[in-house]
Amino acid sequence: MCIIVHVVMDELLKHTYLYDFYGELLTEHQRKIYEAVVFEDLSLSEAADSLNITRQGVHDIIKRCNAAMTEYESKLHLVEKFLSIRKRADRIRELAESRPVDTESIIRETDSLIEEL
Repeated sequence: MCIIVHVVMDELLKHTYLYDFYGELLTEHQRKIYEAVVFEDLSLSEAADSLNITRQGVHDIIKRCNAAMTEYESKLHLVEKFLSIRKRADRIRELAESRPVDTESIIRETDSLIEEL
């Protein structure tokens, strides 16, 4: 059960990042449908009823949105770059909050992380 929840959360997080970075490149109609299904957790039928389209239409739009945003990421790597920067920034924060015994090595590692950014 825990593994399934973890996979679902990872998938939702992935869709959230893709939408945050590339959602504005979708049409307003696509965004409404995508938000209803992915973020409001409506079923395909519920989204179709509320947006006055077919269930198959909702399914197709969600599939196209995911494909388009995945394609944008494969070319632009904005999510990948963001996560990389965030990881380094988190490590710098950890170093800054630590009570270092060896401040020289902390400074070297921090400088290296900043240089990578």
